[in-house]
Parts: sequence; C-alpha cells; structure tokens
Amino acid sequence: MSFLAARLDLIQPSPSISAMNRAKALAAAGEDICNMAAGEPDFPTPPHIIEAAAQAMRDGATRYTAVDGTLPLKQAIAAKFARENQIEVATGNVSVATGAKQIIYNAFTCTVDAGDEVIVPAPYWVSYPDIVKLNGGVPVFIAAPAEQRFKITPQQLADAITPRTKWLVLNSPNNPSGAIYSEGELRAFGHVLSDHPHVHVMTDDIYEHLIYDGLSHTTFAKVNPELADRTLTINGVSKTYAMTGFRIGYAAGPLELIKAMEKLQSQSTSNPSAVSQAAALAALEGPLSFFAEWRAEYRRRRDRLVARLHGKAGLECPTPDGAFYVYVSCGAHIGKTTPSGKRINNDSDFVMYLLNDHKVATVQGAAYGISPAFRISFATSMEVIEKACDRIVQACESLS
Repeated sequence: MSFLAARLDLIQPSPSISAMNRAKALAAAGEDICNMAAGEPDFPTPPHIIEAAAQAMRDGATRYTAVDGTLPLKQAIAAKFARENQIEVATGNVSVATGAKQIIYNAFTCTVDAGDEVIVPAPYWVSYPDIVKLNGGVPVFIAAPAEQRFKITPQQLADAITPRTKWLVLNSPNNPSGAIYSEGELRAFGHVLSDHPHVHVMTDDIYEHLIYDGLSHTTFAKVNPELADRTLTINGVSKTYAMTGFRIGYAAGPLELIKAMEKLQSQSTSNPSAVSQAAALAALEGPLSFFAEWRAEYRRRRDRLVARLHGKAGLECPTPDGAFYVYVSCGAHIGKTTPSGKRINNDSDFVMYLLNDHKVATVQGAAYGISPAFRISFATSMEVIEKACDRIVQACESLS
C-alpha cells in the first residue's frame, strides 16, 4: 500500500513556481541568471501599506480573526467592487483567503464532483486544470491561439458545454498572454450561458489594473448582472499593490458557495494572517494614484521587450494588452539542434536550453496549454530585460 495518496499523481508541481525556484537556486550558486519567470511586481509595496501592517502588530492585531476575513476588510472589498467594478455585493457574499489561489481551490473543492467538467480557455494560468483534476473533475480546454488574439469565441464556448459542465473559467487580463475580453465579448458569453443554467462562471480579475494603450477592464458580473447568482468574481492585492508575500485574495459570489468555502477553510487554513488583512484593508481604502507610474513603466518595458524579440531570430512576440507577460512563439526552432548537439523537440526543451546554456529563466508554453511558446515576465528591470533579450536572440541564432 502506497503511503502517498493516489490523487497526487493527477497533478504536477506548479511549472511557474518551479521555473522561478530553479532560477533562484542557480543565482544563489553564483550564476548570472536573468530571471524572467517570476510573476510578481518588482516594485516595493507602498509605504502606507507597510506602515499599516506594522501598526497592526503594535496594536496587538496578531490573533485569530473570523475564518474568512474581518468585517472591516469585507466592507472594504464590497466598497472596492462597487467603486471599481460597478457590482453591488453584501459583505456576507465576500470571502477572504490566503491568496486568490486558495479562493480558486476552495471554490472547486466545494463544487466539483468526480466527472464534473470545467471549461478552461487555453492559454491558461497553470493551476486551474490541476486543481480541477485534484478534485476529480475534468478540465475541458478550448484553444485560443495567437490568431484569435488568445481569446475564445462564443461559438467555441457553446460547442464545449455538456450536461456535465459545472464551471467556465475566465481570466482577463490573461496570464500568460495578456489578452483582455471586451464588454461585448463578455456579454456574448452571457448570452450563451443563459441557455445553460447549470454552468457557473469563475472570473479571475487579478491583473485588472495592468492594462495598456487606453483599453479598459470590465468584469463578467457587471456585464451580465442576471447571472450574478452563478458568478464568482475573484481578485486580490498581490499584483496591483505588490503584495504577493502578504497572501490575501478575495471573492464575491452566491451566498451558498461563500458559506461552503468558509466551512472548508475552517477545516484547512482557518483565517488568513491578521496582519496581512490589516495591510490589505489599508491597500483597498488607500490611494491608487501611485499605480499610474507603475503602469507607465510596465508599458515601457513591454514595448522594449516586444521590439527586441518580435520578428527577430525566428521569434514571434504578440504585444500583450494587459498583465506583465509576453507569450512568445518559438515554433521556428522546434526540431533544431543546440551547439552541444541536443535536439529541441518541444518548448520545454527550448526553455531548458535558454536556462542551462544562456542563463535566462522563462516558462514553457506547455504549462499554459498552447505550444510551442514560452512566457517571459517583464516585471523586472530594464537592465535585466535588455540582457535577457541579448541572450535569447543569441540562443536562437546559435541553433542549427
């Protein structure tokens, strides 16, 4: 009898975290690594948030809180949804957890039974399908390649729905492609789903403020209020406020689901960190004016990265509309051979070649469901971006 549960064989370690850890380990060993795998802002957390966390500790806010978040934080989240997303939610319909990933995990664990299907557009964030699988569900992938600007169509959605479909996952802006669904596109999805009352919608809006070129973000629940009782709107403080280590995610959704998630969380992690909740409260109630400068810098980095790689050395690098990643096609290099004689059979081989031979850490497209490609984060300095681009182009030109 195996000591480890068989269900662990259904999943793999997070590819993006694995890539980031490999890069950090090599850097710690003295290697000059360009770490382009990290999915976190490189800006410092704003001072007023740091001070709020420190003040909370000084004030003794270091105890247990309500399982799924303090009332003041839930009130701030409800106010944020009304102010920024134009959706009205009661505090009883709000859940707070240890990061948006736990919100997703809680939601799927509370709703997905063996054989239930979850529609996941590809490219997708790496954890959606594995969390579905861990709960006995079946991820149903819809391919949205670069020719579709990495977005699925209403007809693709309609064709993928079956009597076993329980969820549709929408991530906009998207990780890894940066694609953004417009209000019209979300409304069209709502029309499709109006004919399928058994399908719920999980919207991951974690990159909502990382949008460029005058585009705007809207969320599914705003566009389709008649489907509010079937929509879970997920967000967090990690990306907007550079608070990845604070581990605070939140969501608003139907009361039955929110209460079930609270029940599950009471038997898993219990409450998120009290100090982190105080910091998140300060973030949501404080100014967002600082973000304009951050967004401008992200855009500058994006534009430079695309200019350096698109159409160069066999690479295709579509300009992302949002988030802080570019999703680069490396199809021209599959089947080629490295200077050391190793054949590049797929994008995983390509990514390992970049890391081992040229000291650039990226993440393979296979992890996101659309290959051959690789994801590069531009949440790093311009100096690192320039160095990484030099190395990537050299790596490609060295293949034969």
